[in-house]
Amino acid sequence: MRITISLAVAALALDACSQPAQLYVDKGYVRLPAVKSNPGVAYFTLHGGDEDTRLLSVTAPSVIKTEMHESMMKGSMAAMAPVATVPVPAKAKLTFAPGGKHVMLFNINSSVKPGATMKLIFTFSNNLRIEYDAPVIAAGEPAPTG
Repeated sequence: MRITISLAVAALALDACSQPAQLYVDKGYVRLPAVKSNPGVAYFTLHGGDEDTRLLSVTAPSVIKTEMHESMMKGSMAAMAPVATVPVPAKAKLTFAPGGKHVMLFNINSSVKPGATMKLIFTFSNNLRIEYDAPVIAAGEPAPTG
């Protein structure tokens, strides 16, 4: 009986080790602009799967246009530039956060309000598409935790 239980536990442990890493998105949120005519912004964390891929786009049905951007310093000046694609290395963690990579959201539908969620659609070079419902916060609110 002990041998059977030990073998079953060992088999489960090995099975858990062989589970492939899954590409996923978490800790996302959308910050609305202080001035309605300005763009909003989306922040999130990407977790790479078993293989390298590239983030090709992040879209949202409730906005007219999205652009991936990266903030940087050029000398003593802060700058921001569009990014066409973002490499997502296998098993890596990439954070899109204030002061770094982020997604600009242009012409947000006026029905989107703080406390709601906005569907973000992530498209990757490995043909994976992830839909993520990001909480929406007002311009002056603190970022959600967790």
